[in-house]
Amino acid sequence: MIDETDRNILMALADDARLSLKELSQRVNLSAPSVSERLKRLEERGVIRAFTLDVDPSALGYTLQAIVRIRPLPGQLHIVQNLLDQVAELVECDKVTGDDCFIARLYIRSMEHLDRILDRIAEKAETNTAIVKAQPVRRRLPPLA
Repeated sequence: MIDETDRNILMALADDARLSLKELSQRVNLSAPSVSERLKRLEERGVIRAFTLDVDPSALGYTLQAIVRIRPLPGQLHIVQNLLDQVAELVECDKVTGDDCFIARLYIRSMEHLDRILDRIAEKAETNTAIVKAQPVRRRLPPLA
């Protein structure tokens, strides 16, 4: 799996993915070439999938966040999946077990905006929506031990 140095690299990057190689090497007490080689191996092994950008949706006018459970009507699964893929406001979607097939996270500007989006799939699926009030636990790394 990963050793303590790799864990330290991952935790430092989770805090700030824009760290320079020099800053990162100082934080984990290794030379820059050693850190570079470790990063390369972590990427090759698929441990690090991407270095990402975290944008605040509210700064772009998306003041509401909705979690939508989606249950396609019989025979509509693939059609609904394609429709969901075309919704730009849908930033995350999981295909799940249970009564619903998809759980989607959307950023929206208003309730009317949400209605327009849901109307696109209303003939193909049943939906159940919850508006997010707060996010007490933000996305984080799984345990690295």
